[in-house]
Amino acid sequence: MSAQPYPFTNFNFSVEINRGSDAKPLANAAFAECDGLEMSMEVKTIRQGGDNGRQIRLNGAVSYGQLTLKRGMSENFDLWDWFRDSIADPRLRANAEVVLLAPDGNTVRARFVLSRCVPVKLKAPAMNARDGQIAIEEFQMAYETLALKRPGDH
Repeated sequence: MSAQPYPFTNFNFSVEINRGSDAKPLANAAFAECDGLEMSMEVKTIRQGGDNGRQIRLNGAVSYGQLTLKRGMSENFDLWDWFRDSIADPRLRANAEVVLLAPDGNTVRARFVLSRCVPVKLKAPAMNARDGQIAIEEFQMAYETLALKRPGDH
């Protein structure tokens, strides 16, 4: 008898953003929410003459969502610098991975790999004198491709 499948939980994740070829993380930030891991395919419908009971479906263009990270905290200004640098050099891109972790917080269950990311929105939070870290209310980035990397994939 095989073991019962353990459902993936969505409360424990990390986001790794790397800009450039040095593979050094761009930001050391933690976020409370992550949304926008999505892709959709346009489907083309073709009707064959004389066959009114059937339609042919063909794969069309794929489009990708926009990743939104909310309520983050950081100890540096790397995301702000990346946004500024992207304004100065519109060709600048980064790669990112959203890492889905097991409840233990260490075991990687899956990685969502986003390529050629560009920042599109960076929103500062309301100011609060109680917190001592740099906070980010919302950060959004567009990406060109999305792939799923399973544990053990290389």
